Amino acid sequence: MVPPKSLLKRLWQDELRQHLPVLLLALFLMTIEGTMLGALSYMVQPMFDRVFVGGDSGAVWLISGIIFAVFTARAIAGFSQRYLVVLTGLRVTTSIQRRLTAHLLSLDTGFFQMNAPGALIERVRGDAQALQASSSAALMTMGRDSVSLVALLSVAVWIDWLWALLVFAGVPLIALPLVWLQSRIRGNTRRAREHSATLSTRLDEIFHGIPAIKVNTLEANEQARFAASVDDYLSAERSSQIGLAALPALIDIMAAIGFLGVLTIGGQQIIAGEKSVGEFMSFFTAMALIFDPLRRLSNVTGQIQAALASLERLYQLFDSRPQVVPPANPRFTAVPSGDITFENVSFAYGDKTVLKNLSFTAKQGQTTAFVGASGAGKTTVFNLLPRLLDPTEGQILIGGQPLRETDLHALRAHFAQVSQDAALFDESIAQNIRLGRLDATPEQIEAAAERATVLDFARDLPLGLDSPAGPRGSNLSGGQRQRVAIARAMLRDAPVLLLDEPTSALDARSEAVIQTALDRLATGRTTLVIAHRLATIRNADKIIVMDQGGLVDEGTHEELIARGGLYAQLHALQFSDDKTA
Repeated sequence: MVPPKSLLKRLWQDELRQHLPVLLLALFLMTIEGTMLGALSYMVQPMFDRVFVGGDSGAVWLISGIIFAVFTARAIAGFSQRYLVVLTGLRVTTSIQRRLTAHLLSLDTGFFQMNAPGALIERVRGDAQALQASSSAALMTMGRDSVSLVALLSVAVWIDWLWALLVFAGVPLIALPLVWLQSRIRGNTRRAREHSATLSTRLDEIFHGIPAIKVNTLEANEQARFAASVDDYLSAERSSQIGLAALPALIDIMAAIGFLGVLTIGGQQIIAGEKSVGEFMSFFTAMALIFDPLRRLSNVTGQIQAALASLERLYQLFDSRPQVVPPANPRFTAVPSGDITFENVSFAYGDKTVLKNLSFTAKQGQTTAFVGASGAGKTTVFNLLPRLLDPTEGQILIGGQPLRETDLHALRAHFAQVSQDAALFDESIAQNIRLGRLDATPEQIEAAAERATVLDFARDLPLGLDSPAGPRGSNLSGGQRQRVAIARAMLRDAPVLLLDEPTSALDARSEAVIQTALDRLATGRTTLVIAHRLATIRNADKIIVMDQGGLVDEGTHEELIARGGLYAQLHALQFSDDKTA
């Protein structure tokens, strides 16, 4: 558990310091609001002694005017400070969300393989909003109610210090329970936030997996998994809320003990004529008013612990660091044309080795295909090229230039990729194509759509290229999504093209259309392609055969068939399956 002082120091330096003038103004207004409660309780004595008991009619207007002014000042100050605090809280929250999203986008793919999207959404949105709610409430309570407490206590002590001492006689009895509850609240709140993140992950999986859930009749199973997560969240949140509710309850117990003593002694003093009714009513009003801010102040510790739990989870994300680090002073600021070379490249995910001493050369302007069983390391090769990952050993070069010494932005601009999972966003088709090059003109987008045969189906849509693609491209078929992704790659016009099984999930007719578009896209480019369907790579200039992270053979289709190795076995197996089908 991170020390609270460290967390608050970082929050001050990162966010709050720039809002200091507004916060100081809010604190000044809180002081006015809090002081008015003391003034109100003080005015009770002359109201009773001079008006109700003494019958001084001339004092009615004066006392009424003062009380009216007290309530008016309290209302204006209260409204203004709440507005300033909430507005500052919202600005801090949105700033944290912007900075955290930017930071997450700087992390590499390994981080996102270890963290579910739903959990990250809950961190960026849920924890930031929980921090804003808890911290704003705590700040307003501490600023306003601490002043109210001092003002009211001053009035009470001024009237009779012994009565004031009696009121707080129960403090020693509740001190230890208060300390124990505060230590429990932060831990319970942190667990509740973690279970809330699990709930978001479950929902994300359900909503994105609806077709698979329906086909496999998994509705009951998913409902049970979600219900179990809800129960875990409910248990943790219940423990947290019990602690928060117990704090003001302890204050009420203290108040009961104190008032018992005051009423017993004060009543006898009034009967004996030692104290006036006005004095007792003013004291009683001050004490009655004092326990509300005291109750809220006791709850502040719980709110602070809840805010710290969310703040701790947010800074855990901020402290995550990418494994792929751009060179601070890149030796090369541009990527030359040339061959792609792997020199004894190895890569491992933790203890799991994926690539072992892999060496090959993909010639400039040629098509190099990668084949092999699932898990052979083909996709890892593609992730290493634009430095989504870095090899644990060896080096990769383009035109003899090491990737690690090249400007990362320039390096990634050198690649265009089309994969089996076309990444489309909930924007128009044209906007999805424009992601290949953000400064593209409408004419350039339409030209790319034409070459990728996107216009063949877009013309039949009500808004043409301006038609919405839907969440994750859900308004389009698989073949249509692939054509949009190809149009994006065409618009990008990068020298190196990475094709990661772009036709694996398509029917024969769609595959033929997509293959034609891919052939146009590959023209004049260095193309690397992963394909399980060997018929699609027969004409590749070189085929690299991989097995268990290493290169076992390479050559043209005819050469590999003639050698009778693993490629020939895969080819025979696919040919046999196709004939059987």
